[in-house]
Amino acid sequence: MAEYIRVASLAEVPEGELRGFELPAGRIAVAHVENELFALGDECTHEGCLLSEGEVDESADTVVCACHGSAFDLRTGEPVEGPAQDPVPTFPVRLIEGWIELVPVPAGGDA
Repeated sequence: MAEYIRVASLAEVPEGELRGFELPAGRIAVAHVENELFALGDECTHEGCLLSEGEVDESADTVVCACHGSAFDLRTGEPVEGPAQDPVPTFPVRLIEGWIELVPVPAGGDA
């Protein structure tokens, strides 16, 4: 079973925003929405643009790709709008004593 790794402090991902992080397993975007954290693959499945350069839509709990407007559900990674048809991976994430930690293996994936 994969273990959690520390990626950033909570202060590095302000409320309503997302940030991308380069990890050994690849790029992962972390979103902070209404006191909840989400971690997903940072690459849009449409043309590979970085989702961390897009925007969080807090009312819909989605991240919107800056390149072509594909929107992905923060909880499931499923595309809900735009040209992307494939989901992005999601990752288990938690907050421990002010630190954001995640498992660098997609949710439901093998360690």
